[in-house]
Order: sequence, then structure tokens, then C-alpha cells
Amino acid sequence: MSDCLFCKIVAKEIPATVVHETARTLAFRDVNPQAPTHVLVVPKGHYADAAELAQADDGLADDVLKAAHAVAVQEGVAETGYRVVFNTGAGAGQTVFHVHAHVLGGRTMTWPPG
Repeated sequence: MSDCLFCKIVAKEIPATVVHETARTLAFRDVNPQAPTHVLVVPKGHYADAAELAQADDGLADDVLKAAHAVAVQEGVAETGYRVVFNTGAGAGQTVFHVHAHVLGGRTMTWPPG
């Protein structure tokens, strides 16, 4: 999608601090971090939200989760605990409509999240 922020990051048209990349996913630091570790994991193809990604039925959702775990290991938060969050829809706080997993760690997480 030509006007999608994350598609432009995937295409390297907009700079980002990339921390992990696979053939089908890209992970980069959030510009407004909510924890010491706050990385976004996106599929390289455009899917509007987690519901659309789940319906793709091509194993991509699994790839995104595997990439999220790889980021947690790489960032050193896998052992102490980390959170993976998908906001789906504006009512849930989604502001960029290209599905993305937030990988958060490096501090104690509270529940409910807000």
C-alpha cells in the first residue's frame, strides 16, 4: 500500500532501527517506546490487522510470532519475561493499519494493561 507507514519502512523508503529480519518479517524499534525493550514485528506483506493476518492461512502468523520470540531472545528479555501485543482495530488502540506485534520487556508489566 503506497500510503502505509510500515510498508514504506519494509521498502526502506523510511528509515527505522531494524533489529531482526527474515524473508517474511521485519522487526524494528518503536519510535515511542513504552518499555526498555519495545520492538515492532511486521510481516513484509500488507495485512491490515491481526484478524486479516490470521485468515491468510499461509503460516505467516506463525512467522511473526517466531520473529517476536527471536527478538525477545536477542534483546535479553526472553528469560525474565516479555509481552507480545497485537492491537486490532481503532477501539483497541491500533493507529497504523498494517498488522504489527509489539514486543515489550525489560520492566515489570502490570495487568490490566490499560
